[in-house]
Amino acid sequence: MELRQLRYFVAVAEELNFGRAAARLRIAGPSLSQQIKALERDLGVRLFDRDRRSVTLTVSGQALLAPARALLDQADELRRSAAGMAASEPVRLGYVNWRPSDLAARVSGVAQLHIDAWVMPSHTQAARVADGSIDLAICWVQTDDLAAHDLQAQLIGADRLYAISTGADASAVQARDTLVLLDADTATWDSWNRYAEEFARGTGARTVHIADGGVTGPAFFDHVRRLRRPVINCPKGQTTPVPPDLLKRPVVDPAPYWTWALVSRRDENRKAVQATVEALTRDVGTLGLNADTAWLPAGDPFRVTGPAGPDR
Repeated sequence: MELRQLRYFVAVAEELNFGRAAARLRIAGPSLSQQIKALERDLGVRLFDRDRRSVTLTVSGQALLAPARALLDQADELRRSAAGMAASEPVRLGYVNWRPSDLAARVSGVAQLHIDAWVMPSHTQAARVADGSIDLAICWVQTDDLAAHDLQAQLIGADRLYAISTGADASAVQARDTLVLLDADTATWDSWNRYAEEFARGTGARTVHIADGGVTGPAFFDHVRRLRRPVINCPKGQTTPVPPDLLKRPVVDPAPYWTWALVSRRDENRKAVQATVEALTRDVGTLGLNADTAWLPAGDPFRVTGPAGPDR
């Protein structure tokens, strides 16, 4: 039995819904279900009664809930105590466009988190960590970036990319039948261009060169209308509302994922920074990246070896 499994159990017990609990924990639903089953096997009891419409605690589950919460509280207090005076130390964090919605809450009591107001591209944020301008960055990196700058990375988030398309067909589209945009402004879009080029090489998707910054925003939707083919969306556009004349389509065979790493210096020894990394990446899980259908670039530090289309 692991503390991670107890955290999963408490989340499901409080939500009484595996989908909501998985979203709260930032892990894939099947992974959460497997961990709960493993905990039940270890304990030798059934913790939940579940069917297609409801989830309820069993008598054993009800009995375990209060002690599990107490044990997790003790573990959290132990972490805070081990951090010592780290909670009073400032930690500077930069990001690209995504960050966990509960970022401050997760670091509360561990460090004074200062979120840098300069939103910059991934390669710039990684370089700023390397030169000491900031302590941590949430960005997209590859293993060669980490080696070049003497950095280390832990998984903090992942986006499954989809396609935007004209027409009325919202069915899944094969990766080889999609387009990916490459922008001429490499100072801004270097990371996306690297990702898109490898995705095209690995899956058979076609690249389209643009020079107007239309990887995201209204210009992106204009490109979709012009090209009249499903176009892979950039992670910077994950939360942008899709116009009513366009639609989202899942991409399959394989399914492209974009990872968000929490990057720090490899020789980092400040307790506040170390404690912040641990607080932000604890219990993140695999986020679906271990699925046989998931695609990541070959140099992604979180790539799991295994089959996924022509080139995982």
